[in-house]
Amino acid sequence: MQSLNYKITAAVLLIAITVAGWTPFTTFANQPNILFIYLDDFGWRDTAYMGSDFYETPHLDRLARGGMIFSDAYSCAANCAPARASLLSGQYTPRHEIFNVGTNPRGSAKHRRLEHIAGTKTLSPRIKTWAKQLQAAGYRTATMGKWHLSQDPLPYGFDVNIGGSHSGGPPKGYYPPHGNVPGLQNAPANEYVTDRLASEAIKFIESSKDQPWCLYLTHFAVHTPIQPKKELMKKYQAKPPGALHDNEKMATMIQAVDDGVGRIMSKLDELKLTDKTVVLFYSDNGGYGPATDMAPLKGYKGTYYEGGIRVPFFVNWPGVVKPNQTNSEPITGVDLYPTLCEIGGAKLPTNQPLDGISLVPLFEGQPSLAETRSLFWHFPTYLQSYAQVHDEQRDPLFRTRPCSVIRHGQWKLHQYFEDNALELYDLENDIGETTNLATAQPGKTKELLTRLQQWQKDIGAPIPSKANPEFDAKAEQEAIRKKDRSLRSSNGRN
Repeated sequence: MQSLNYKITAAVLLIAITVAGWTPFTTFANQPNILFIYLDDFGWRDTAYMGSDFYETPHLDRLARGGMIFSDAYSCAANCAPARASLLSGQYTPRHEIFNVGTNPRGSAKHRRLEHIAGTKTLSPRIKTWAKQLQAAGYRTATMGKWHLSQDPLPYGFDVNIGGSHSGGPPKGYYPPHGNVPGLQNAPANEYVTDRLASEAIKFIESSKDQPWCLYLTHFAVHTPIQPKKELMKKYQAKPPGALHDNEKMATMIQAVDDGVGRIMSKLDELKLTDKTVVLFYSDNGGYGPATDMAPLKGYKGTYYEGGIRVPFFVNWPGVVKPNQTNSEPITGVDLYPTLCEIGGAKLPTNQPLDGISLVPLFEGQPSLAETRSLFWHFPTYLQSYAQVHDEQRDPLFRTRPCSVIRHGQWKLHQYFEDNALELYDLENDIGETTNLATAQPGKTKELLTRLQQWQKDIGAPIPSKANPEFDAKAEQEAIRKKDRSLRSSNGRN
């Protein structure tokens, strides 16, 4: 009789679990909640824990010190859309074919020597994102803020969408009206959208507290427009500028993010969920050149020098990741897919190639893989220069021209397709990429170029090679001379 009752009880539980949409093989007790904070155009040194001498980020600093900080974390691209596509798909750009923001050529046609590879601007709905895998494993999922990969993120594995559309920035700025964006309509007149997203995050956590949840908090901040939180301006106007950072408007935008993180963590404490929640912090690319600085790194958003692709990243995982750790392992955006799936006990997709590795072994203190694998970037198009900044680029007209890049161990090689130029840097001894060693180290240059070209072949990377009939060499050279004169004049005044 006892055995019969046990069987009946087990059957009832199995039916209840199945009807509720859970897989019977999921053990919720072993599934931590996941808070994934993903910022836009947030530079490598834009937090105090990474060395900012002006911006204030006490809540992020506390989380970082309580876990593992990665000093050599990278985005898969130097600007928004391709970086996000690689993050969500777990694939390098040649697989999902989102190479740039939009598909139109950028910069003056007279200055582009090659016809660019257009790619696409929408992530294929056939791609199974990590959100879809977590959803299948029993997680309630939400995306809040910037999406940028399609008009609607819900089909890609999210139960809740607040603010996500194909827009690359806050649709109408950081203050209302926010436009006809899901969840942000009819906002109070003085509501700062960064604050609103933190409030929506808290609502989601409260409504999901009895089941595993994954919140992809993908802030619009600190993307342009550089629009300050008004009530914080006086504070930073009165603060002495730092040697590295001094932009008062940017400082208010960063504090708004940090204040929101503090509110969310207080809610987790209140709900007794802090010890059951993994927090990951990351940025989609380097900082916005005219408003911040990544020194000693060279470059900024849009360049494939370190300042454009090296970004802040930390993980705080109570009971798994020991506090006060720094890890110099080179990691990149495609690694987050298998990492999130392993954290959540979700299956990896079948018949869908993934290019990264799970970082969970590193979180647990296992040895580095830096000497045995390479990281890759592929950008077969153009990105024009900022009007105000062109002194940390390869040339003054474009932040980058068509290129591929490889990092292997301490070495990094740039390959440019217009002129077949190569740049080799020893990042261990020259983090600022000041000395091109391609000629001085021919053996290392050949080794990395061979690895890079083999990867291009294996992954099917499209290489731009068709001459642009509108290119005008004389117009290009005159434009370069004009930009250089302007830069010298500006430096002279300073």
